[in-house]
Amino acid sequence: MFLHLGGDRAIAIEDIISIGECSSFRLNSAKKADINREFLEKMRSSGKVIDASEKESKSFVVTADKVYLSSISSITLKRRAAMIFDIDVKK
Repeated sequence: MFLHLGGDRAIAIEDIISIGECSSFRLNSAKKADINREFLEKMRSSGKVIDASEKESKSFVVTADKVYLSSISSITLKRRAAMIFDIDVKK
């Protein structure tokens, strides 16, 4: 099954490692925000960031080899992924 990230981008559910909120790059806790920004910049400089957002990026999805930015909130993406996973388990 696939998770739709917005626009014309979808990724396989089994490839997802993490789904997070882009606001975590702007947290009050400077140390945590720095780590997140450093990770994203390292991935971006390696050409491994795919921007699937149609407007402002609200969430990010981490796979083994890429980071996808999405304009869909992380809560909505997690809910969709859980529903898809639940459908697969019931089959």
